[in-house]
Amino acid sequence: MKEVIANFLAKHANIDKDKIFNSIEIPPDSSLGDYAFPCFILAREMKKSPVDIATLLSSELAKKLPKEISGVTPNGPYLNFFVDKRIFLENTINQILKEKEKFGCCKLGKAKKALVEHTSLNPNSDPHVGRIRNSLIGDCLSRIMRFHGFNVETHFYINDVSKQVAMLVLKCKGNEKFHDLLKRYVEITKELEKKPELEREVFALLEKFEKNEKATREKFRKIVKIAIDGQRKILEELGIKFDKFDYESDYIAESGEILKSLEKTGRLFTDEEGRKVLDEKGFGLEQKMKSPVFVLARSDGTGLYPLRDIAYTIEKLGKAEKNILVLGEDQKLYFEQVKAALKILKHNAPEIVHYSYVLIQTKEGPAKMSTRKGELVLMSDFMKEAREKAEKEIKKRKTKGNAEKIGNGAIKFAMLRNDPNKNIVFDWDTALNFEGESGPYLQYSYARASSIMRKAKAKAPAKIKVVSLCEKEVELAKKLAEFPEVAEQVYAKMDPSLLANYSFQLSQVFNEFYHTCPVLESMEKEQRLGVVKAFMTVQKLALSLLGIETMQEM
Repeated sequence: MKEVIANFLAKHANIDKDKIFNSIEIPPDSSLGDYAFPCFILAREMKKSPVDIATLLSSELAKKLPKEISGVTPNGPYLNFFVDKRIFLENTINQILKEKEKFGCCKLGKAKKALVEHTSLNPNSDPHVGRIRNSLIGDCLSRIMRFHGFNVETHFYINDVSKQVAMLVLKCKGNEKFHDLLKRYVEITKELEKKPELEREVFALLEKFEKNEKATREKFRKIVKIAIDGQRKILEELGIKFDKFDYESDYIAESGEILKSLEKTGRLFTDEEGRKVLDEKGFGLEQKMKSPVFVLARSDGTGLYPLRDIAYTIEKLGKAEKNILVLGEDQKLYFEQVKAALKILKHNAPEIVHYSYVLIQTKEGPAKMSTRKGELVLMSDFMKEAREKAEKEIKKRKTKGNAEKIGNGAIKFAMLRNDPNKNIVFDWDTALNFEGESGPYLQYSYARASSIMRKAKAKAPAKIKVVSLCEKEVELAKKLAEFPEVAEQVYAKMDPSLLANYSFQLSQVFNEFYHTCPVLESMEKEQRLGVVKAFMTVQKLALSLLGIETMQEM
């Protein structure tokens, strides 16, 4: 309907269509109208007040309205449109029934390739809950980009040439299981605090690895494989998979070439400690750090992580038109340094999506996690607890449902419903509440709609003809009609919370419709079965983009 209004105003009021479409709002009170166009943006151009413009346009357009619009009125600086509810309901539902799972796809990425790097956990332990937010955001963005037509390739960058891995190589015997790694890592961290001289052995291992000593390289790869296999299994249980696993060690040779290129810029120098350091003055870092320099190599000549990261990033940039990287907020400054280095080398940078911490609600209050100290909630334990709590809830409610799907849905919705830049305080009671703002509530709404279709013992119509109107039915159609714009905004803003909150609102409106408008026992049965089917189509689509599975029964 926004498209209809935008086309109408563009044709009869000589206003740019895109400017109109992006400005149209939904009034806070439906009695004011179904859609509103703010006239502020025309004040300078028309040299009139927004109130006068709204009055003038209302008078001029009233006799030219298309059939989809039943009226137009001024309301202060706004031009308010009333839709023909019968036509609107019919058109919206029929469009969804026709387009099905392609409803809302804007084909932004047609014939384009996108590369999304996310998760990229250190290969030293079972991931904790705080880091899984990265995976869920990255997975959702990958899904939304595929939906819009991009050929998406997901990458996981493995930091295998790291001090953390070298510490494990020094500590491990070689027969450890995945869940042993965290214990070993905490042990060696404590040993290093008591015996700083052990650090020399750690760096000696790194030097041997960089020099490609076969036995050392095999030890590193063995430990890393144990970690990555374990992490991959956990992520796959959440429905998250990767197309490529890239190893930092594969960029050792390229990092040497990067150093040579940086030397030619005159910005690379050797500091008093003998390290290779990049001068990044002039890139806006002066106010964020005392000395805007970027250390790239140790005094012994071994490269540091940033150097190989720069080489890896340059390679990624050449593989796709759109590059996305999901990083924690604790790496904001680090990435600004990488971005400055890329600019010095005359390369662009990937588009960054930062996310904030996940805090777990405890009796003492919200708690942050630390891998180094071993003070964390492991994702494997977290998922197990989610399933167990979901099973208890199913038994308590004497209902049906898949505990794993419900548990995973609870985790995903709770992690994605907030703006990525805001902290999350995860609370089990909220996350698994079947009647609150939660994943299970969304899944239950879908299952309720599915139950209606089963009881109808008939297929939903391929097309509806509106017999009569129920106000909540129209409100549901209006919310369904918002999905294409929401799906586009999720991509434009790289913000999954827009989709999560839309899905919750859609469930609320559906439940109001369900309680107010009879379906199976009404004269409008076929019409309303079409409405229910349209809801199921959009809700399943929205949930699938969030990575949440639906169920026929709950």
